[in-house]
Parts: sequence; structure tokens; C-alpha cells
Amino acid sequence: MSHTASRTTRAHGWIVGAAPRRPAPAIRLLCLPYAGGAASSYASWQNAFADDVEVCPVELPGRQTRWHERPFTRLEPLVEALASALAGELDVPYALFGHSMGALVAFELARELRRRGAAGPRVLFASGGAAPQLRRERPGIHDQPEDVVIARLRSMGGLPEEVIAEPELLELLVPAIRADFAVCETYAYRPEPPLTCPIFAFAGTEDQEVPAERVSPWQEQTSATFLHQVLPGGHFFLRTAQPALLNTVRTGLTAALARIHRGATPENAL
Repeated sequence: MSHTASRTTRAHGWIVGAAPRRPAPAIRLLCLPYAGGAASSYASWQNAFADDVEVCPVELPGRQTRWHERPFTRLEPLVEALASALAGELDVPYALFGHSMGALVAFELARELRRRGAAGPRVLFASGGAAPQLRRERPGIHDQPEDVVIARLRSMGGLPEEVIAEPELLELLVPAIRADFAVCETYAYRPEPPLTCPIFAFAGTEDQEVPAERVSPWQEQTSATFLHQVLPGGHFFLRTAQPALLNTVRTGLTAALARIHRGATPENAL
């Protein structure tokens, strides 16, 4: 992976690769990466949307443009730092998209922003992530030997074989990957009122890591509309079924924009 520090950054470095801020996009789509992933996962997404949608890929510490920053190992401080960094990006309606770990981060970010009195997202897209209230089924690996961590990533399809074959590159990637697993594995769900925005939850037909039945309970986390879509592929259907996924995201954003034009707020987005 190449070092990408020359790419445009915003929000104190937390948004990477988005276009320079425009005065007023109709809606801003903040995209959260999967464990070990980076903002570059969403580099091509802007081309999939009309000009009134601004795609903002989020970069977490410890990877690519933020190699030299210590990655977070717990969700609460990560979400608190992210909420503070994004404060200046919430001046227009926004939506959240997250895949796998990113779905959990997006969910808790929405709840943290609500605790701060900020406007909520107009829609939350939770992709390849188990509903947060469910008990973990797999044993944790964040504190296991490196070969165990790599084997798990290989089984998930999370690392290309050419990366696994490069020991020096793996040495750079593993600390952030291990930290991301720690974020997920030490997470403790706390009940709060459901979100008031619609939730679109995606699962993969062949996903052994997060099967569809662990995605459908996301419905409990919203008082608004809920959509559960199962797409072809394994855990990284984000890549293999991207056209279908993006088509549904466009549909969700179009509906959100229609509600905005009707004057609806996130609190009555039914």
C-alpha cells in the first residue's frame, strides 16, 4: 500500500480523499472503514453519486495517511475523538456508512452525537456488521499471536495474498489490525433509545463471519424504517457486490433528500 499523505485531508486529518469542502452539498456521506481498512476503500465512491452527494471517507489513526499515530484499542475514546473532529462537517445533512467494524463505529458515533445534542444522521448504512446488541460468538484474537490474527483475516478475505506474502508490509499493518479487533472485541453494548433515522443493513450470502441472521436484528436499533438486504458474496461483499450495494445506498440517500425537501427532521424520518 502506498503512502498517501498528499491526498486532501479535512476534519483534522480524519477525512481523507474527499474533494475540498463545497459550500453546501445536499447531503454528506461519511464512510467508516472495516478492521484494518482505510479511507482508500471508498476512494471511487464519489463517482457513483450525483453532485449533490459529497462522499467523505474517514481515516482512522494508525494507517495510510496516519501511519505514525497510535491506533485506538477501545471504541468509546475512538468515537469521542471522531465526534469532536467531525463537528465542523455536520453543517449540512449527513448520512453514515460503515462496513464490519465501521458499522459499529458508525452506530456508536450516531449515539455519541445524539448525546452531544448534534443533529442525527439522515440514514445509517450498516454493512457486514452484526447488530450491536448481540453477544459475540467468536473468541477474541486481538491478543493472540500474529499467525492467528493473519489466519483469521485470510479466512475472512480481508487481506490479499500478495500482502500476506510481504513480511515487511504485514509488520506495518498488523498493529492497526490488532487494535481494530480490540475495539470490536472489548465493546460492551449499553441500551439506549433506538435511533430515529432509517437503518439499511447489508449482509453477504456467503458471509461466515457475520451471517444474515446476525444482521437483521439491526431493526431493533431504529424507530424509523428498516431495510435488510442480502447481497451475493462473503464478508467483503462491499467489494464483490459493490454495484448492487451502491445502488441501494443511492436509493437510501434519495429518500433522505426527499424527506429533507419536505422539511422532515431526523426525528420524524419515518
